[in-house]
Formats: sequence, C-alpha cells, structure tokens
Amino acid sequence: MTIRLHHVAQARSFRVLWLLEELGLDYELRHWSFFDRSMRGEEFRALSPAARVPALEIDGRVLFESGAISEYLLETRPHRGLLRPPGDAERADWLQWLHFAETIAQHIANLTQHHIVLREPWMRSPTVMRLEAKRLEKVLEVVDAAVERHDWLLPSGFTAVDVAVGYGAVIARRFVPVGLLPALDGWRRRLEMRPAYRRAAARDGVAQIYRKDFYPPPQEDGHG
Repeated sequence: MTIRLHHVAQARSFRVLWLLEELGLDYELRHWSFFDRSMRGEEFRALSPAARVPALEIDGRVLFESGAISEYLLETRPHRGLLRPPGDAERADWLQWLHFAETIAQHIANLTQHHIVLREPWMRSPTVMRLEAKRLEKVLEVVDAAVERHDWLLPSGFTAVDVAVGYGAVIARRFVPVGLLPALDGWRRRLEMRPAYRRAAARDGVAQIYRKDFYPPPQEDGHG
C-alpha cells in the first residue's frame, strides 16, 4: 500500500520527509503551497482538518500530527534503531525530546507569523518579535547543553528525536544567530551531513516560506 506525504517546502512536514528517508521507506510526495489557498479547499481539509501539513496517507488512513506520525512509523515499520521502545532505559528521555520539538516549533511559528506572514509592518508587534526570539534562544540552550555532552540528543546515538528536534534547529538559525550556541551549531552540521537529510532536502521543494538567511528582531526604540 502506497505511503503518500502531503508537504510544504520548509514546513514542519519536513520532519516526516526526513524520517521517511532515514527509514528507507518508499513513498509518494505531494507538494502544496501555503500561499495559493489550495490548502483551504475541501480536498486538503479532508486530509487535515486544520489545513496544515504534514498529512500522511498510510495503512488506509490519514495521520496529520507530526509527532504521532513519527511514533506510528517507528512502531509499525522496521525502525533501524531510531526508536526507544517502552522498557528501554532511554524511553523517557526519548519521549521528552520528541515532544520538546513542539516547544521549539511554537516559538518558530510565532516568529514566522510576525516576520513573514504578517506582511504589513502595522500588523506586527516588535515587542512580540523580540520576546519570541529570546524565548527561542532559551529553549535552544537546552539542546545546546545536551549535544555539548554527546554527539546526539541521547547518549546511545542518533534516533528519531534528532530528526524531530533537528528540524527546529535548522529553521531556528533564521532567527537565532549562528555562532551563539556552538555545540548546537556543530550538531546541526552533523545532521545536515547525513545522507537521509540530504535526500530529504533535495526533495523538499522550492523555498516558499524563508527567503532570507536571517530575520533579526527589531531594535528597541532609541537604538537606531
């Protein structure tokens, strides 16, 4: 039965795209756009009621939450060591990192909304933009501390949580300066060197969301 991933370039569905490549699974990829209104139509809403990606058609049903998709793929397919199952000594840490990816994503989503989606300056809040950039930096410090101690998030080696959190770290460099967190930067480079990451990046599609390398927070009044 065909696995089909519904995907937007640079969006959170890249986590699933990358994981599919790490697992060596065959799949079809359908690209969508945030900006042409196609995801608001009945066809896509039948797949994802919130009109968001990812949506994964698999085993006769559709899953539309990236964390749940990751767990389902790992529990139903040969997981290649990317899962820490119940009873494993690292299970609790594995689960915590998997869901910590959403903490990172929350701040990235707020920054993306203000810097990119809200096109008119009067719609944006400079205060929120500065606060969210600092909050993103703080949650990334947690990752930085972990990968300063060992190469991957878990001491035993690379797993699917490096994919989940790693996507956030890759996008976060658009809002947090490279060089601020050296251990995280090294970990991100290791992730980007993985063959599965490179294959996923090659299939990601034309950049739709992040057209700049870096989106600095607005300076406070009185600071030029």
